[in-house]
Amino acid sequence: MTVLLSLLAAASYGLSDFNGGLFSRRAGAWAVSLVAQLGGTTLVLLLAAVTGGSPTAGDLAWAVLAGVANGFGTAFLYRGLAAGRMGVVAPVSGVGAVVVPVLVGLVAGERPGGLVWLGVLLALPAIWLVSREPVAAPAGGMASGLLDGVLAGAGFGVLFAALAQIGDTAGWFPLALNQAVAGVTIVAIAVVLRADWVPRDRYALGGLVSGGLGALATGLFQVATRHGYLTVAAVITSLYPAFTVLLAATVLREHIHRAQAVGLALCAGAIALVAAG
Repeated sequence: MTVLLSLLAAASYGLSDFNGGLFSRRAGAWAVSLVAQLGGTTLVLLLAAVTGGSPTAGDLAWAVLAGVANGFGTAFLYRGLAAGRMGVVAPVSGVGAVVVPVLVGLVAGERPGGLVWLGVLLALPAIWLVSREPVAAPAGGMASGLLDGVLAGAGFGVLFAALAQIGDTAGWFPLALNQAVAGVTIVAIAVVLRADWVPRDRYALGGLVSGGLGALATGLFQVATRHGYLTVAAVITSLYPAFTVLLAATVLREHIHRAQAVGLALCAGAIALVAAG
């Protein structure tokens, strides 16, 4: 169940990023990202109102931490992508997002089997290769892109680890709080970086779709951690770039280069090993 839910979360994240990338080309990444967070917040609030729940103060505290981490990771990911350093930022952030929850899982006493660990080790180069763009970084861009990727990966890793700490009876309100705090964090960092975050173009509304898919993915990941190891859920969910690449290849007819093809094969192998373990 954990593997299935995590795969669905990865697919939702991948589709969310694909949709967000398309609309960001017209309306700007920061504006689309903010609309996505607002849309996700509204959707999850409606769900929370219908389903109820009893979040504790601790659940809400973890949700706030997850929201800050979410916004922090998104901000530095977009800063790197906007500067044209996708080939550095995307793979570093993808691999980094796995490290924090795996370490947290180990500290919490999780001890997956040998096949699962083999799948985890296989997933790291898989994420790197499938996210990697075969272009040279601009002069002076490697160090800066590496820093953006590390910061983004740390943010997403903390997001995954914090969400896993929210209790089963909390309902969906903590997830809505996470989305709202992420939106505020994105605006705050955009102001510091002097980036244009105000949605002015009607294409920014496309972020609503990304927000709904992103909220769905986060919810699926949260449920996945309740059925199994955080280590497993985080690794499988972090394979989401594979879905974005496949969508770009099938919908936009973008070419899958050799390294990405190897990465996709490794993704399939990692999933099979984790599922078998």
